[in-house]
Amino acid sequence: MNQPMSTVSESIQTLMQRLGQNAREAATAMARADSSVKNKALKTLATLLRNNIAALQIDNAKDLERAVANGLSAPMVDRLKLDPKTLETCAVGCEQLAAMPDPIGEMTAFKAQASGIQVGQMRVPLGVFGMIYESRPNVTIEAASLAIKSGNACILRGGSEAIESNRALASLVQQALRDSGLPETAVQLVPTTDRAAVGELITMPAYVDVIIPRGGKGLIERVSAEAKVPVIKHLDGNCHIYVDEAADLAMALNVCDNAKTQKYSPCNAMESLLVARSVAAEFLPKIAAIFAAKGVQMRCDAEALTILRQAQDKPHTVRAELVEATEADWFEEYLAPIISIKVLDGVDAAIRHINHYSSHHTDSIITSHDQTAKKFLREVDSASVMVNASTRFADGFEYGLGAEIGISTDKFHARGPVGIEGLTSLKYIVLGNGEVRG
Repeated sequence: MNQPMSTVSESIQTLMQRLGQNAREAATAMARADSSVKNKALKTLATLLRNNIAALQIDNAKDLERAVANGLSAPMVDRLKLDPKTLETCAVGCEQLAAMPDPIGEMTAFKAQASGIQVGQMRVPLGVFGMIYESRPNVTIEAASLAIKSGNACILRGGSEAIESNRALASLVQQALRDSGLPETAVQLVPTTDRAAVGELITMPAYVDVIIPRGGKGLIERVSAEAKVPVIKHLDGNCHIYVDEAADLAMALNVCDNAKTQKYSPCNAMESLLVARSVAAEFLPKIAAIFAAKGVQMRCDAEALTILRQAQDKPHTVRAELVEATEADWFEEYLAPIISIKVLDGVDAAIRHINHYSSHHTDSIITSHDQTAKKFLREVDSASVMVNASTRFADGFEYGLGAEIGISTDKFHARGPVGIEGLTSLKYIVLGNGEVRG
């Protein structure tokens, strides 16, 4: 005989059912909303963000204070910050989205058939997406703005560490929706930090069309295992840069420095550096000096370790923290001032290494050889593949998507930064003039 649910579980279940019903109703209104109305909501939200910077930072300070008191790591605390620059980026992202063409209702690929009918496709919203995310409160704005532009409704469940910031931001989103004549329930924040809410959200196929987890590996593994609706996800951000034998080494130094040290906590930071054997002796001591000055620990294969230890013996060399890499290091997403380094024969060996060890998120090559670049682009099996650029560009805002809902390393529906089109689907439409099938 089944045991009755506890009062707490019943209340969470009731709450999530209500949010789901509200979202499903709002999704219908959002799907038919005029582009001008959605754009008005986005512009209004941008204005509200700029006008409420001080108030938002007060709420954010509560989260930061609690995070420090609870012993969160420095990278995690950094992810929580809502400084003026971050809020301005959110506002600009809203304006970018408002300025972009509205894909909803677009009809394409019409072909006349022998029967006389014309067959094409129309782009439509997915309906309702659930977003589960940790730390970064700016994700609240990214998810909400993309939901508005793509004509979807969304249910947002942020981490408990950012609850004050998320509540404040969600309140501004709902104000922008109301002021623009759209249902405020098109964007709803789960008001509780109870983890049972996640279990309900990912098992409501009647109300939720897709789940997007954005956070640590544990969260994403749990959602992937337990969800009863489709999931758009990536587990890790083990990103590589390969410095080719034909690389401009000055460029390589600048790009690798940026990819690793511009910010340690994002999933698009470089975690593994691969270097062609023919340039390793010249390049590695130079990049190691940069990393050493910034306190980056280097976990090296035997060949890289030998090169760097010999370089350490020279006068006036900044002492670097050098460690022998283990097999586990090649798979690791550090999100910290740590990097793995390996010397390889050339581009074929680099591609094999990346395809075996990488998380298929973002990988880059530094080379001046066009054919090598094309080979790398064609054969590296990752969601974003780059030539002569920092992996830190793997971001919806930097890709001109206005904002991103997350990064997908899946191969179905959406891959890479997921923007407006990733939150839409296509349906077939048929135009006829009384044709019947014989």
